[in-house]
Amino acid sequence: MVATISQRKQFPTWSKAVRQTASEFGLTTLSVLSGSIPEGLRGSLYRNGPARLERGGKRVGHWFDGDGAVLAVQFAEAGATAVYRYVKTTAYEAEEKAGKLLFGGYGMTPPGALWDRFKTTKNAANTSVLALPDKLLALWEGGNPHALDLQTLDTIGLDDLGGLPENLPYSAHPKRDPQTGEIFNFGITYGKTGAINVYRSGATGKILQKGTIPLDGLPLIHDFVMAGSYLLFFVSPVRMNPLYFLTRLKSYSDSLAWQPELGTQIVVVDRNTLEVVCRSEAEAWYQWHFGNGFVETDGVVVLDLVRYRDFDETNQFLKEVGNGETQRAATGQLCQLRIDPKTGKMLEMTPVTDRGCEFPVVNPQEVGQASRYTYLSTHRPGIDPHQELFGAIARFDYQTETLTIADLGENRYPMEPIYAPDRHDPAQGWIVTVVFDGNCDRSEVWIYNAAHLDQPPICRLGLPGVIPPGFHGTWQPA
Repeated sequence: MVATISQRKQFPTWSKAVRQTASEFGLTTLSVLSGSIPEGLRGSLYRNGPARLERGGKRVGHWFDGDGAVLAVQFAEAGATAVYRYVKTTAYEAEEKAGKLLFGGYGMTPPGALWDRFKTTKNAANTSVLALPDKLLALWEGGNPHALDLQTLDTIGLDDLGGLPENLPYSAHPKRDPQTGEIFNFGITYGKTGAINVYRSGATGKILQKGTIPLDGLPLIHDFVMAGSYLLFFVSPVRMNPLYFLTRLKSYSDSLAWQPELGTQIVVVDRNTLEVVCRSEAEAWYQWHFGNGFVETDGVVVLDLVRYRDFDETNQFLKEVGNGETQRAATGQLCQLRIDPKTGKMLEMTPVTDRGCEFPVVNPQEVGQASRYTYLSTHRPGIDPHQELFGAIARFDYQTETLTIADLGENRYPMEPIYAPDRHDPAQGWIVTVVFDGNCDRSEVWIYNAAHLDQPPICRLGLPGVIPPGFHGTWQPA
């Protein structure tokens, strides 16, 4: 019996951008749909995210498992152009040739017989990007980054940054000091216990210094904070059971257990020596992302993060996003923390807003320094967070303690807001975001005045194809 339209499964509007496989496109001049490109906006927006979550009729196990594809939007005097390319990893090429899934990932074991499960985990290259003077790095925290051509996005291959052993993890959240140009990052490795490998690179990305910090158990750490002369790591009580993962009885994700009785460990590192200053413990929570950190005049570190009640809730929600249908709400709350960097003791944790949010970012010229504003993704007023993705972006002003919201309207879904400094006026900035408009099934680039998010976008540009919801991006000035 053929199902009627009313009997067919109804997916939320945003799922149209997730359930279809994205198509690449070459260098394309973008049409201006409304407004005009600001004269002070010159440079390149790069965004990364999972764009293929199905092969041979089989879907991947988690949103994190999709093949990465990078979008580049370049703003010049003549207008804006864009190019969109998959990262051609060896695993991508093998599965493209076979026409089916071959490898395991974050949320799936390799398909096939038991002996097939011990294949190398796919480096999906799908989480973030790092723009260097001569190349773009597609980042995935389980292994080496992939280098891409800055203009064409052609894949060059795995990159060891001048000293990174093959497959040693390099996380998706490097921090760049706007004053020195130094880049700090880390990667988690597993043995009998876990370890944080900390890296300091020059402006070219070449690793100049490495440090190793032993940890208790086998934790999951996604992001960290740079605040003045400190690097801070928050080890939430998520631990992997190596028996399940090493025997491939379960995926990496399914091998993780939330153990709140362990609390959250705070590790403070001297960014000059990459040695531990102190360790401490605090209550249990989980965070994927931090906004920014800085040191106050009294020596206290202040930072913000998006806090979740537990790991299982947010991890399950992200898994469901990959299927195009969510049943569970995972509400993250922006909080500000005060830490004594000499002892690691958490002095205070203050909720900033009760509105669910994620992807906190700041002006890249203020990373590691005092910053007044944090920009983030949030929900539209009155929506059901069980069913909808973020439909608005916002700016929190720590001076006035006010939240300014840009509501994009029904069935429009912006990605993480990216701050682009004006090339002429250091006090001026632009928020650039990629939007999927479910009302007309197309993706666009929206540009806002960073100081007036509650006003309509000053420019909207049409993209030639649908860009699925992604994770992180960066801005490279011209």
